[in-house]
Amino acid sequence: MSLRTARIISLSLTVLGVFVALQGASFSWFNNHQGYSPAQPINFSHRLHAGDNQISCLYCHSSAERSKVAGIPAASTCLNCHQITRRDSPEIKKIAAAVAESRPIEWVRIHDLPDHVTFNHSRHVAADIKCQQCHGPIEKMDRVEQFETLSMGMCINCHRTHRVVTMDAAGRPQVSQEATRARLLASTDCTICHH
Repeated sequence: MSLRTARIISLSLTVLGVFVALQGASFSWFNNHQGYSPAQPINFSHRLHAGDNQISCLYCHSSAERSKVAGIPAASTCLNCHQITRRDSPEIKKIAAAVAESRPIEWVRIHDLPDHVTFNHSRHVAADIKCQQCHGPIEKMDRVEQFETLSMGMCINCHRTHRVVTMDAAGRPQVSQEATRARLLASTDCTICHH
């Protein structure tokens, strides 16, 4: 290897090292989709439903209470209300057609973690962590966007400030009420989120 090549490699590694060091432990440059707000097949407004009408997130995303995933509600859930109200809306007609044809609505995923990361919605719901903690002011969004970085650093910072959630023998989440420092923090063990 020539001296010139060695200098180029050394400079490149130095620049890369500085870049990684400036990013810190958050790894926010990796898989950061903050601000991602794709067009959806139905123009659904969380501002109207969760904000103005104050419909609970858990009405539509009911699996968040008992499952790892919050899930996308079935189109038939929309018709629980929209068989009565705003039936003539073009967007509601799209939903009604999907239900009549037994066809799912092909929503575009917005909040997508890397494959090596797991997130359990039910544990966070049981710990009374509000949806806005990760999803931002969802009740003010006409078109949903990824508000937070959803970075490892963001999760660790949150885990350092919230109570422990464990599962009882029946598999139900239990929130620690102990006032000791050891029990006030959610786990930061790597295996809690990484597999």
